[in-house]
Amino acid sequence: MPLYARLVRYGFRKHAVYVWAALAGAFTNGVFGILRAHVLIALWQARPGLAGYDVTDAVTYCFVTQALIGPMMLFGGGLAIPERIRSGDIALDLVRPASLQLWSLAEDLGRAAYLLLVRSLPPLLLGAALFGITAPASPAGWAAALTGCLAGVLISFGWRYLVALSVCWLADDRGVAVVSLVMTTFCSGMMLPLHLFPGPLGEVVRALPWASMVQAPADLYLGKAPVGQTLALQAFWAATLFALGLLATRAVRHKVVIQGG
Repeated sequence: MPLYARLVRYGFRKHAVYVWAALAGAFTNGVFGILRAHVLIALWQARPGLAGYDVTDAVTYCFVTQALIGPMMLFGGGLAIPERIRSGDIALDLVRPASLQLWSLAEDLGRAAYLLLVRSLPPLLLGAALFGITAPASPAGWAAALTGCLAGVLISFGWRYLVALSVCWLADDRGVAVVSLVMTTFCSGMMLPLHLFPGPLGEVVRALPWASMVQAPADLYLGKAPVGQTLALQAFWAATLFALGLLATRAVRHKVVIQGG
């Protein structure tokens, strides 16, 4: 089996050890999904057709976004790079005959695959049981939704990889992590659909990479977005963040101060 395929399997198996943690996360996402759903129901009953959604669409959007929290790591983290920089172990990672970026990406894809199965499906099933949320009506719709989800994972990794590497220069990632959390929470569509943002502000926010992590996959799931245009924007941000990560990795190889090593 090729190296990176083995790393995907390793990432899956490593996180499968913490099955109860994943189930606890699924339970939490489901509970908050119910609370958010009732808020959105009240809002859409007061303003029918808001943002081009009906009540069922809004509730479905709520549970889809709750299901994306785990695979996308919307609250940050998921990579061991900051700890390895602080310990000095990153030096070993940089001399391996393999790309640090691809190595980290392969493990992260395994993690995302596991959490998609164990942490994402329960909230969706709960939403279907309690609120009758919708699902794509055709195989093409499912293919578009899953492709958008995969692209969102790649974008999420690209962003988190840059945040993790910032420790090489800042010595501590907590400040950057807080900024990342705020931007991801409010600019991804996690709180509310970005279609509610008015005028030029909404257009700008929907064009940013964070929107491709949540808003884009959710709209593809609901069939509310043009497939080709949405996937093209996601591909652009995935390629851009990967290229920036490649440049940052090269900069780390040339000059870096390692804490403890």
